[in-house]
Parts: sequence; C-alpha cells; structure tokens
Amino acid sequence: MEYLPNILFAIVLVLGIGFFVRNIQKLSRNIKLGKTVDASDNKSQRWKNMARIALGQTKMVVRPIAGLMHIIVYVGFIIINIEVLEIVIDGLLGTHRVFASLGTLYDFLIGSFEVLAFLVIVAVVIFWIRRNAIKLKRFIKPEMEGWPKKDGNLILYIELVLMFLFLTMNAADFQLQQLGAEHYTKAGSFPISQFIAPLFDGMSVSNLIMLERTAWWLHILGILAFLNYLYYSKHLHILLAFPNTYYGKLKVQGAFNNVEAVTNEVKLMLDPSADPFAAPAEDVPEPEKFGASDVKDLNRIQLLNAYTCTECGRCTSECPANQTGKKLSPRKIMMDTRDRLEEVGKNIDKNKGVFVDDGKQLLGDYISNEELWACTTCNACVEACPVSIDPLSIILEMRRYLVMEQSAAPTELNNMMSNIENNGAPWPYNQMDRLNWVNE
Repeated sequence: MEYLPNILFAIVLVLGIGFFVRNIQKLSRNIKLGKTVDASDNKSQRWKNMARIALGQTKMVVRPIAGLMHIIVYVGFIIINIEVLEIVIDGLLGTHRVFASLGTLYDFLIGSFEVLAFLVIVAVVIFWIRRNAIKLKRFIKPEMEGWPKKDGNLILYIELVLMFLFLTMNAADFQLQQLGAEHYTKAGSFPISQFIAPLFDGMSVSNLIMLERTAWWLHILGILAFLNYLYYSKHLHILLAFPNTYYGKLKVQGAFNNVEAVTNEVKLMLDPSADPFAAPAEDVPEPEKFGASDVKDLNRIQLLNAYTCTECGRCTSECPANQTGKKLSPRKIMMDTRDRLEEVGKNIDKNKGVFVDDGKQLLGDYISNEELWACTTCNACVEACPVSIDPLSIILEMRRYLVMEQSAAPTELNNMMSNIENNGAPWPYNQMDRLNWVNE
C-alpha cells in the first residue's frame, strides 16, 4: 500500500503520454497526406527564423498589448514546465520537492514560478475581457462562431484553473512548512501564495495535507489532460510553431510557384530553334492535376500551416478584401483546410487506413470560388501571421485548379487571358493597332 500512489501516478503518466503520442502520430499521418516538398535549402536561415519568430516571439510584439501578454503566458508555460518535471519525479519516486537541495537557486525558481503564475492569471483575464466584453472585431467574425469561440474561452479557463491549483498547492505547502509537518521541510520562496495561505489558518495538519495533495494531483492531471486536448484545439501551435517557422517561406513575398512542366513548355514555345514536335522531357512529368481542389493536392507544409493556425485573426484584420466587406477571410481558409484534413483523417481511420471517396472536397464544400477570387494577392495575411503561415499559397493553388482544370476563372480574367493568347497583351487590340491611340 505504501507504493500505491506511486504506481497509480505511473499508470496515469503512461496513459497521458500514450494518448498524446497517439494523437501526434495521427497528426503526422494527416500532414503526410500532402505532397512532398523540398525545404532543405538555406538551413541556417531557417534555424534563425525559428529562433527569432517562434522562440523570440518577434512578430507577436507588432501589436504591443497582445504581444506582451502572449509573451507572459508563453514564458510562463515554458518555465513552469521545470516545476512539472519536479512533480513527475516526486510522483514516481515518492519524494517531496526533490529539487529542494538546490537551496537558494530553488527558492529563486519557485518564487519566479509564482510570479509568472500570477502574471499569467492577469494576462488570461485581460484576454478574456478582450474576447468577451470588449469583443474585438477580429474575434467575432463568422468563422469564429460555435466551437472556435468556445475553444478560445475554454483554453483561458484551463490556464486559470491550472495556475490557481499551482498557487493553492504552494500555499498549503507553505502552511505545512510553518507547522513543521513531517516531510514538508522548509524549501522554496512563496511571494504570491504566502498571501493565500492565511485563508487556511485554523485547518488541521491532516486537512492541509489533503488540500495540498488534492491540488497537487489535480494540477498534474490537468496538465496531462491539457496536453491531450492540444490536438483538438487551436493551441496546437504551442508545439507546431517551431517546425512551421522553420519550414516557412524564404522566397520574396509575391513570388509565384510555377509548375515546372508548364514553365518548360512556355520556354519551348519561346525558343525559335526548338522542335515543336519533339517529345516532352521525361524527367519533368506532367502533374496528374494542376492546382488543388482537396487537401491531398496541397503540400505538407501547407497542411502543417493549417494545423499551426492560432485563429488569432491578425491575417483577416489586415486583409484589404475582408476590410471592404468581401467574403474572404484568410483565417477561415486555414481553418477550413484543417477541418477538411481532419475529416479526411477520420475517413481513413473509419475505413481501416484507406480513404473512401465521400463526395466532398475542400473546394466548393468548404471554400467557395467567391472567397478565392476576392483575394488581391497582396501578401498582407502572410506578413501579419505571427507564426509564418501562408494562406495565400493555398488560395493560389486552388485558383490554379479553377483556371487550368475547370476554366472557371471570372469572365474578366478569361477575357484578359484570351487577349494575351490572341494579341500578346491584355487589351482587345491586335499588335498592329496598339498605337492607334497616338493619332487620336
């Protein structure tokens, strides 16, 4: 019976991590449904981008208030994990505050954790007010109705509960240390929880131990539950922001991703010495489909982008098409891509590893032609994203499909392309008549 709590803790830990690993495997499987893409170039720059954007949060502070609060929550999440490590070791070995032997350093760490926990509570409250009381415009867009709004608030509640459990656990521990309870040797500094401890005055040692152990168990169980909830939440970016910024676009903004087979054909047409009847080069096969109509037509980086989306709405708030009342929302493009990818993944799970055609696709069932053609390709959404997501690349691939596979471009664009093909220019005049305006 003496080791029962340790055995129980080990079982809970294995189950929690096991479910998390299963979710990560499913996530990896879904991303790999996309086309492979070579992102092995300029590794040094990619590492710098990851360190600067994901770790350094440089694009977050473009909006100072939200950026500062996010950094507080982010640093709190990273640093307090050191405290989680101590909880795990204590739970497995049956020890209590195993790092207490660090002395002054330990006092500093626990004090820092408490200050960060308090700052996280303040930041979370402000985030909640911005979402639910002030109702910032970017949080009340149509795509944020239903689950996305609930998810955003649920995350805030979870963070509040975890921080209060941590401070309650420390406050009870502090009281037990003052009472000289067995196993509760004096260790740690409690700049915040010492003000909570007076609430427990008059409690017996046994009740204080029960309170401390309850808060301890609920805190670690909450962390394990949160870890597994990440897969179903926009907070998956906590993990994916790092690979996403590493694989982020390095080309000049606005550079179009050409299809190699089409590029070679155009070069052949422009080469006066080329044989028009020559067979196409075998090393550049024509793609099965031009552009993308469903998630499997996108590449793996684009699917990683979809899972990394934080739903913060900075892209949509910067989008000129959205600002002028158009239906396009870059955030919705990413959310729709992720939702369709999840649907495809569930289809594969249901059918024992094989995708069975469900009669649906990303284009049409999730994203409309109207949304795609509203885009001005200005790259404002790409520039605004704090984690290097590129909604424009998905929009352009789906446009490519509409034009090259379905000839479904808007009338004005079709007319322009016909004029280029027939007259060598966007205007409906042949080359001989282009300068007639000079004589008018």
